[in-house]
Amino acid sequence: MSVAHDSLLYARVEKVLAGEITDGELTIGNQLPTEDSLILRFGVSRITVRRAIQNLVSRGLVEIRRGKGTFVAAPRIMHDLKELSGFVEDMHALGHRPTARVLGKEIVTANATVARQLALTRGERVVRIRRVRLADGVPLSFDETYLPLEIGKKIITNNLKVEPIFSLLERKYNVPLIEAEYKLEAVAAASEVASALRVKPRSPIFRIERTSYSTGSRPVDYETLHYRGDLVQFVTRLVRKTSR
Repeated sequence: MSVAHDSLLYARVEKVLAGEITDGELTIGNQLPTEDSLILRFGVSRITVRRAIQNLVSRGLVEIRRGKGTFVAAPRIMHDLKELSGFVEDMHALGHRPTARVLGKEIVTANATVARQLALTRGERVVRIRRVRLADGVPLSFDETYLPLEIGKKIITNNLKVEPIFSLLERKYNVPLIEAEYKLEAVAAASEVASALRVKPRSPIFRIERTSYSTGSRPVDYETLHYRGDLVQFVTRLVRKTSR
């Protein structure tokens, strides 16, 4: 069999299976037919089926679970880093249903990092809010939010399962958010984070530190966000700096 003919065969298998996923015949979590079933269905070789499946894996449409089979994967959520926005705003814009599970809201003393990010003195009291953020019922992010004490005490009187902190700051408490600083790195999920996100410990995740500023460059919100690496992609558009 020629290389060109083989390429046409696995491209056909890939196209048909991708179409069934897109059309909803195969839904998220469904197991694909076995290799033997696909060989019989399409009348192709095992290597052709495997190449087609590998292409679907590369496209993020399916995932291989060792010892179990191949399953339709949840689509990755594209998170745009062009402007400052909150989780709820992002999910609504992408057509997903955002919810939250509140794990804790308490007054704690600021460690060195929190104090520096909020322009406070180490040991000052701040409000800490810990939440799991979900999209369409799937845990997507584990968040720790730190707020200066006075505004934080107001925020935690609200129903944080449904009310976004950004919206509360701006619309209810008249604290406009002007800009934010992001620091993003890839890390292995610690046990607490893995449990909250329902992934295995040491799974790849994105860890983001975000400090949001109000008028006068006043820091009002410091967060550590842990996003699932298997479900989220971060995208941005860069402009080339012109040389002089």
